[in-house]
Amino acid sequence: MIETFRNAWKVPELRRKLLFTLFIIIIYRVGGAVPVPYLNSEAIASWFSTNNESGNFFSYLNVLSGGNFGKATILALSVGPYINAQIIIQLLTYALPPLERLSKEGPEGRKKLNKITKWLALAISIFQGWAYYRTLGSSSVNALVYYEGWQKWFSEVVILICFVAGSMLTIWLGDQISEKGIGNGISMLLFAGIIARGPAAVWNLILMMKTGEAKYMILVPIILVVFVLMIAFIIFMNESERRIPIQYAKRVVGRKQYGGQNTFIPIKVCMSGVLPIIFAMAFMSLPSTLEMFIKPREDGTGFYNKLLEWFSYTHPFYACLYFLLIIGFNYFYVSMQYNPVEIANNLRQSNGGVPGIRPGKPTSDYFSRILSKITLVGAIFLGIIAIFPIIFGKISGVNIAMGGTSILIVVSVALETVRTMESQMMMRHHRGFLE
Repeated sequence: MIETFRNAWKVPELRRKLLFTLFIIIIYRVGGAVPVPYLNSEAIASWFSTNNESGNFFSYLNVLSGGNFGKATILALSVGPYINAQIIIQLLTYALPPLERLSKEGPEGRKKLNKITKWLALAISIFQGWAYYRTLGSSSVNALVYYEGWQKWFSEVVILICFVAGSMLTIWLGDQISEKGIGNGISMLLFAGIIARGPAAVWNLILMMKTGEAKYMILVPIILVVFVLMIAFIIFMNESERRIPIQYAKRVVGRKQYGGQNTFIPIKVCMSGVLPIIFAMAFMSLPSTLEMFIKPREDGTGFYNKLLEWFSYTHPFYACLYFLLIIGFNYFYVSMQYNPVEIANNLRQSNGGVPGIRPGKPTSDYFSRILSKITLVGAIFLGIIAIFPIIFGKISGVNIAMGGTSILIVVSVALETVRTMESQMMMRHHRGFLE
C-alpha cells in the first residue's frame, strides 16, 4: 500500500488528485469544528458523554459523522442522510420497475438515480435535523440557548438550516472528490471521520496504561494485537473470492473462429460489504434509543424494563440476535444483488456454460447452491466482526472505542482506494500496440 502511494505521488496528475482529496478532507474536518448557533456545547457534551453507549442509534450516527454528531456542529448529520438514502434507493431499485429501468440505462440512468438519491437525502436530513433539535431541546438535555417566545421559532429555523446545510455540504464535498480526486467521495469522508477518532482511542489506551494497574498493563498490548489481527482477517476476507470456471463454445463465422476460451466468474465472499451490519445495527438500536424518550420504571419491573434489559449492549441476547440479524440481512441483500436465473440466461445467450453442468435450470441451481454457501461464509464473517467487540468488552471489561464495524469500513475504503490508484497508474503506464 505504501509503495502504491509512493508510485502514485510520482505521477503529476495523480499527485494533483491526491492533494485535492486531502484539501477536501481538511475542509470537511474544519467544518466539523464549526458550532451551530443557539446551542449550548457544554450541555451537549455532558449529555452525550452519559448517553453515548454502544448499540444506540446516536452512537451509530456519531460513528458516521466522525464524532461531529456528539458535538452538534454544523456537520453533525454528515454522510448519514446520504448513506440512508442510498440504501433506500438501492432497495427500491429491485422493487419498483421504473427505478430498475433507470439502473439499466447506463450513465444517464445512474445520473438520474443519483439525483433522486440526493433529493431523498435532503428529505432525510430535514427530518433528522428536526428530530435532533427536538432531542436537544428536551428537558433531559436542555441545550438550547433561547427557548421562549419568537426566539424559540427563530432558533429552531437557524439550527435546522445549519444541520441541513451541513449535510448537503458534505454531499457536495463528496461529489468533488469523486469527480476530481481519488476514490468514492462519500466513502473517503466516512473514512476520514472514523480515522479522526483513532488518536483519541489510542490516547485513552495510553491513559489506561498510565494508571499503573497490572490489568491494564496486560490488556492494552492485547488490544493492540487484536486490532492488528482483526485488520489482517478483514483484508483476507475482503480479497477472498470463489472463481467459477466458464467455458465458451467455439463458433465459426466466415473464415474466423470465435469463442473456445476458458475464463471464470469471480464471486466475492464478502459481497455485501458493511450494509448488513448497518441494517442490523439500526434495528437493534431502536429499544435503547426509545429509552432516551420513554424512561423505564424505577422499580425495574414490567415488560418494558425487561425489553430494555434484553436489548442492552452487554446482554447475551443482544449479541445472539445481532448475529442472526446480520446473517439474515446478508442473505436478503445478496438475493437482490445476484439473480442465478439471469446469470444462467446470460451465459446461454453468449454460448458459455459451466463445465459438467447443463445450460438452463441446472446452471441456475448450481449458481444458487454456490451463492448460498458463499453468502453463509460472508455472513458469519460479518457477524464475527460485529459481535467481537461485545464479547471482548464483556470478558475484559474494557469498551473498545473503534469497533469491528469501524475497522471494516476503514479497511474496505483503504483497499478500494489502493485499487483505484493502481488501475489509474496501469492505464498511464500501459504500452500501446504502436510502441
